[in-house]
Amino acid sequence: MRREEYIQILDGTHPDHGRGVALVHQGLIVLSGLAISLETIPDLPGWAHTALFAFEAFVVATFVVEYLARIICAKRPFRYIFSFWGIIDLLACLPALLIVQQQWAAIRSLRLLRLIRLLKLLHANRALIRLEQALAKSRGELLVFSFLAAIILYIAGVGIFIFENEAQPEVFSSIPKGLWWAIVSFTTVGYGDMYPITPEGRFFTTVILFLGLGVIAVPTAIITTALINTDLKETIEREVEEEVGEIEREVRKDLAPFKRKPTRRS
Repeated sequence: MRREEYIQILDGTHPDHGRGVALVHQGLIVLSGLAISLETIPDLPGWAHTALFAFEAFVVATFVVEYLARIICAKRPFRYIFSFWGIIDLLACLPALLIVQQQWAAIRSLRLLRLIRLLKLLHANRALIRLEQALAKSRGELLVFSFLAAIILYIAGVGIFIFENEAQPEVFSSIPKGLWWAIVSFTTVGYGDMYPITPEGRFFTTVILFLGLGVIAVPTAIITTALINTDLKETIEREVEEEVGEIEREVRKDLAPFKRKPTRRS
């Protein structure tokens, strides 16, 4: 078996063994996330702590073996090591330090690294690949809209400061606090810690709320359109490949009788 096939097996794209390995791999990641949650339950029995620790050791060992296998089988090992997914795989292995040195368990950053392995669920995911392609195609539109949204956001922060500073000097004491209000309003979260009380401020807030709906809706529409176009392109390419393959098989079948048979020498 070639090195490329081992990478396909680990990515879950191998035609024969990829699906089973991908299901086991993703199952370990999901179970490890569940184990992280169970460890926080107070008054957990001792046998449960032992079982969770053994499972964590098994998961970390599996990820370490996977990381080393990817380095060995990669055509360009250093390119993989310093790639995004290579760094994610490395970070998923670092919790092994908690097993080697138990006193390091108090380091929160090492404990938080265990959550990084959840990102491995997205590795070689077809839906994520389509999303990356869609974002790449709509990058220009998203950049332009992000620039416009930033301008509107700043205008909203300055405007609410002008309208509400005199009425609520402690709440809207500066433009940065007005920007915080603008962000909360644009995202339609509305924590309730800052709100206008003057008629001018309330009217201004009404306009900002409608703009906030547009700020969320427009990029969603852009990305959705790009996703639909990407999916449509993949479908057309797949259908064209199937049709070309059928035509090629029919042509070979039709040309088979015209092939010259080898003559024996006397």
